[in-house]
Amino acid sequence: MYALAGFLTFTGHVCAFTGAGNTMKNLRKLLIIVFWLLLWQALALLIHNSILMVGPVETLCSLWAMLRTTMFWQSLAFSFVRIIAGFLIGSALGILLAWESYRRPFLEELLAPFILALKAVPVASFVIILLIWAGNRMLSLYISALVVLPLLYLNTLSGLKATDPKLLEMATVFHMPTTRRLRFIYLPALFPYLYSAFQTALGMAWKSGVAAEVIGQPLGSMGNGLYNAKIYLETGELLSWTIAIILTSYLFEHLFLAGFRALFHQK
Repeated sequence: MYALAGFLTFTGHVCAFTGAGNTMKNLRKLLIIVFWLLLWQALALLIHNSILMVGPVETLCSLWAMLRTTMFWQSLAFSFVRIIAGFLIGSALGILLAWESYRRPFLEELLAPFILALKAVPVASFVIILLIWAGNRMLSLYISALVVLPLLYLNTLSGLKATDPKLLEMATVFHMPTTRRLRFIYLPALFPYLYSAFQTALGMAWKSGVAAEVIGQPLGSMGNGLYNAKIYLETGELLSWTIAIILTSYLFEHLFLAGFRALFHQK
């Protein structure tokens, strides 16, 4: 702990020399990443057992070898298409059901047990049930959609209920059409609620989708690749698949949220 504190203090002094603002923050983040990579490599050398632990160098070599295979890109495409489709379907259903529940309070009461069940039931239970009902080829799509739906439903409904009632009253007085109310009143009010929901839902979709693939074992999926690496005790390959999943999720999340902010003219 003392070494970590000393390292962070050192990075602070270095950043003070380089100037203020973003340069300081970026350099500090870079040095922190380098610290953890060095610590990871030191642990791998100390343990000296490639089954229990491999360092970042071996992991990157394994990842590079995977990137040069057709199988990797096919697995990436298989999982990406299904998980993102599940995310989009779950988001659309959640927003649509929230809008209808806002307009019809009875529907909100009717859907409450269903939404509660989606939140409370473990993902593994859904995976097993869906394996029996529908097989494993589209499993990650179904699971991603089921995980995302309640997040978007609850946040959207909260945002709709928080809309300024004075603006709605004015819209009623001036007989504003529903489409214009959506564009100029509801959507601006919904932005922070939807943005927060999407931030959480994107990560949850990938975690639950890949977990479903690990359990269901659809051939040619990233989850299947993870499982095979575990079976054959290929720790470097296991970490490589993990890094690939994290990077794919991270890149799509940032692209999606950037597009969402641009749509609402937000920075």
